[in-house]
Amino acid sequence: MFNTIFILIIIIPVAGFLLERYLEHLNKKMWSDRLPEKLQGICPEEDYRKSQLYNKDNDRLGFWSSLFNLFVILVMIVAGGFSLVDSAARSITVNLVIISLIFFAIIGFASDVINIPFSWYDTFVIEKKYGFNTMKIRTFITDHIKSWFLAILVGTPVLGLITWFYYKTGALFWLYAWGLITVFTVFMNFFYSELIVPLFNKQTPLEEGTLRQKIEEFAGKAGFRLKNIFVIDGSKRSTKSNAYFSGFGPKKRIVLYDTLMKELSEEEIVAVLGHEIGHFKKHHVLLMMLSSFIITGLMLFLFSLVVNNPHLSQALGAEQPSFHLGLIVFGILYSPLSLIIGLVSNVVSRRNEFSADRFVKENYNPSYLADALKKLSVRNLSNMLPHPAYVFFHYSHPPLLQRLEKLEP
Repeated sequence: MFNTIFILIIIIPVAGFLLERYLEHLNKKMWSDRLPEKLQGICPEEDYRKSQLYNKDNDRLGFWSSLFNLFVILVMIVAGGFSLVDSAARSITVNLVIISLIFFAIIGFASDVINIPFSWYDTFVIEKKYGFNTMKIRTFITDHIKSWFLAILVGTPVLGLITWFYYKTGALFWLYAWGLITVFTVFMNFFYSELIVPLFNKQTPLEEGTLRQKIEEFAGKAGFRLKNIFVIDGSKRSTKSNAYFSGFGPKKRIVLYDTLMKELSEEEIVAVLGHEIGHFKKHHVLLMMLSSFIITGLMLFLFSLVVNNPHLSQALGAEQPSFHLGLIVFGILYSPLSLIIGLVSNVVSRRNEFSADRFVKENYNPSYLADALKKLSVRNLSNMLPHPAYVFFHYSHPPLLQRLEKLEP
């Protein structure tokens, strides 16, 4: 059993790395020296070439980043690195919950630190090279510090309670952990924009004017109560545009990036927000949240079946079983099932995107949404002709051309 688990936790990460490289290879085969006929009238030839260079640079960085992380994981497994961290945590205290917290704190902090150079290169070299980055070095540093602070403030009590449930309730711990994660997720969905976003960005109510009037008119026509419309200063980090919907009930709000307001016309912005409203009206947000709760419960149940197996911890070189080492091994063993669940989720998500687009088509002028999608894809140097296999594995949104085809009268 021990040898089988050890072999699996080596093979699975390697297989994942090789699969990703193969999918990227398929994507590159879709590129051409000239603007494809399908993109004529949508993307200028110069921007098409630029998008290929942008994607090549990102793929190259992704390759080295993935290879480095794979190397670190394999070294940690083969050389007993996880066991050493476990021993270090046990040398500090005998409290089993605190041992787990120290273990995850060391692993999490080390993982973030060793990946900072890749994040730095992505932000200040690639994104800057293609005119996207507007982030200052100070913001980059403070973002990481704030993320660590949040991990300590929010992650520590949640993870600590889950670990405590395990040591106090035994086989039923997964039910308590499931309940805790469910309550926490619902809370964050209600208050994320009020509690977390302000730590990183400034949100201001959309001023009175023709844009707000058009948005409210559309919302009223669609039967969607909307009072909270905010603008977020996304331009402090990037020129890329976005908009999103968050919250439920009186806490629901629509957030526009200030960059979006510069790129699109008022009618196009209303169409983009109409798409987000479509998700809410068709209950996509609620259904996806419920499905995530079910998946989380399944994962925790499966983990509860094997967490006490000493072979999990032994596969990482530890002599005594522990919750945190078992979770590390289970996380690797669970990844193939997680991949399958992710593929199904992507299929459902892409269908939901078509459905939200159709909502705009039925309640507004679909040409405005089509024009907005074209502008954003070209401006963000998106890959507009991805390989179908890559789409199947990675895309939660349908490719541009498929969405445009569905929006046609």
